[in-house]
Amino acid sequence: MRLKDKIALITGAGSGIGRCSALRFASEGAHVVVADINLEAAAETAALIAQAGGEASAVACDVTDPASAEAMARQTLERHGRIDVLFNNAGISGVGALHEVEPDAWDRVISVNIRGTYLPSRAVLPSMMERRGGVVINMSSCIAEIGLARRASYAATKGAILALTKSMQVDYAPYGIRVNALLPGTILTPFVEKYLRESYSDPEEGLAGIRSRQLSGDLGRPEDVAEGALFLASDESKFMMGSPLYLDGGVVFGKNA
Repeated sequence: MRLKDKIALITGAGSGIGRCSALRFASEGAHVVVADINLEAAAETAALIAQAGGEASAVACDVTDPASAEAMARQTLERHGRIDVLFNNAGISGVGALHEVEPDAWDRVISVNIRGTYLPSRAVLPSMMERRGGVVINMSSCIAEIGLARRASYAATKGAILALTKSMQVDYAPYGIRVNALLPGTILTPFVEKYLRESYSDPEEGLAGIRSRQLSGDLGRPEDVAEGALFLASDESKFMMGSPLYLDGGVVFGKNA
């Protein structure tokens, strides 16, 4: 029970990596506050946790809206008295070289990914500072470390989140708060499956191209990222501060011949 009695708040937990992480955290004893812009999806995740014998509650949150982020934090604190772990998982992708991306599409990716990390953190950190302890996990990506075609907006946000993580750690270390980042490679989520269907006449061809980038020869699974998030949330990573945790199947540090 590596998170026994911890209160863990996960954004974007209505599906994919967020849902899988919520289930994993709960299995290790955490009470999980499942936050998502889609309250029905958040409630489904909370129900799955309850069915498995865990504890969870659902809350609607638009991570790009200050009032919504503040309400999410306030409701959690009123109900549980503290927040031990904040996992800033909510995010969206963006496709296109820079000159191909329309300003509105660019702004949307920047808003959800960067603002959507800033606002929940801003809402939660004061309570962690008061208690002098807590863990923040930010969802970056291995794309923060590599060049990848036609991902300009997404790469910009994930690089920013990695830099933000390091800066946050300096500011909040004196309060006993640890801040680290997850850097996954391509993970087989419903979003990726949708992208393959919509972007390739032959989705299997697209999938083969993605696989070829990773030394593992395959895509990761949400469970792979959930295990990394669990490690960062637990005391097992107590000496990790401002660090990136790579879960990328060998994309960043390996190259196929």
